[in-house]
Amino acid sequence: MTTIKQEDFIQSVADAFQYISYFHPLDYIKALGAAYEREQSAAAKDAIAQILTNSRMCAEGHRPICQDTGIAVIFLKVGMDVHWDATLSVQEMCDEGVRRAYDNPDNKLRASVLLDPAGARKNSRDNTPAVVHYEIVPGHHVEVICAAKGGGSENKSKFYALNPSDSIVDWVLKTVPTMGAGWCPPGILGIGIGGTPEKAMLLAKESLMAPVDIHELIARGASNRVEELRLELYEKVNALGIGAQGLGGLTTVLDVKILDYPTHAASLPVAMIPNCAATRHVHFHLDGSGPALLTPPDLDQWPKVNWTPNTETSTRVDLDTLTPAEVAAWKPGQTLLLNGKMLTGRDAAHKRIQDMLAKGEPLPVDFTNRVIYYVGPVDPVRDEAVGPAGPTTATRMDKFTETMLAKTGLISMVGKAERGPAAIEAIRKHQSAYLMAVGGAAYLVAKAIKTATVVGFADLGMEAIYEFTVKDMPVTVAVDSTGTSVHNTGPREWQAKIGKIPVTVA
Repeated sequence: MTTIKQEDFIQSVADAFQYISYFHPLDYIKALGAAYEREQSAAAKDAIAQILTNSRMCAEGHRPICQDTGIAVIFLKVGMDVHWDATLSVQEMCDEGVRRAYDNPDNKLRASVLLDPAGARKNSRDNTPAVVHYEIVPGHHVEVICAAKGGGSENKSKFYALNPSDSIVDWVLKTVPTMGAGWCPPGILGIGIGGTPEKAMLLAKESLMAPVDIHELIARGASNRVEELRLELYEKVNALGIGAQGLGGLTTVLDVKILDYPTHAASLPVAMIPNCAATRHVHFHLDGSGPALLTPPDLDQWPKVNWTPNTETSTRVDLDTLTPAEVAAWKPGQTLLLNGKMLTGRDAAHKRIQDMLAKGEPLPVDFTNRVIYYVGPVDPVRDEAVGPAGPTTATRMDKFTETMLAKTGLISMVGKAERGPAAIEAIRKHQSAYLMAVGGAAYLVAKAIKTATVVGFADLGMEAIYEFTVKDMPVTVAVDSTGTSVHNTGPREWQAKIGKIPVTVA
């Protein structure tokens, strides 16, 4: 009988979440490098270059790949012959490992978990509790998978109870475009088929833990129906033309993973969960000999891509003198390098601003002729002005956009992914613009931030209003003052170019 010591398990979990915060899985990064080489869309290729450059920087600097360091998800397969030398429960040991990882002073990770989700939504401050899935299996060791799942990709999870005669492929091709770009493609689609609704969702999540191997499957060919589905969906989802960051391009998914389970004769439950550009998971075994040893990947195998700001093709913008007329003159797809002072704010700050305006209360900062960045940064370490600070999904701020533009003097916004119809109409109405930064390039973006000061709502932690001083921060005009959105025009253009499925599929 194997004895697993409490401290060995806790430290292994802590080490694992630190490890995945700055190391992409090598299989993912190789697939992304191959996508970069074959990409023909200039906008998508530039986005992938930023993600690859960010990945190497994080691996070398041991800082988070994404500012959203995720909710901790742990899959456990516990051998039936295992004995625990522990006073804590397995859940409590997992939570302590997560707590140590996220509070590590050398690489502090962002605490994003909120308690009382339908009420006060108070931050737990240490990213606990973890979401733990248990399975008791034959054997004398413990198999552990630790994954960090960001909110942008988790929020795009889909479930549908199909009729047994319905087409899974048709459902996926209809559903993926509705997910927008908030899940930060190119990534991986995990699909669970069968069982019951909750089983299908768990299968979809667990499928994402497997290595990227679609290229091997393509080479050898399918040997069963699940593999046939993987190949068909891989080709047809990429033919949608959504592309990196939703800008239009050849690669939307790097792999499609599928797990299935027997189901009721009247049922065909199907779940789909994406993994984003910040794909993060690691697998290890504990056999009683001590904590897990996680070997760093060989950085020589990272693609030789080094993104730098292009001052010849991009327009430098002085945020300190920016006028509404300048904003109104920006064109869709134009690349900008932002310089000067910008404000930040996301969900909680926008809600509080809205409530204060409704009550006639003064705001803590003046937004007149200012730009706001939708971000919740990681705390800085050592000599950093701020930790990794990539954009959050802009659509969550759509319902506040009319109020912000009409009542605060705000003239532009920066985030990731597309804007919805209401926000686009508000942007058009007020001759504003929405700028897109690359999701999955948080450490790279942070290098452009030279100072960071909390100027409002300090009690909100990472959701406080900061003032950043930036130098050559790269963004793309995603919605211009006429309401033209590159997240609408780009995928349509590239779907037509790819030409493998009708442009009308949506």
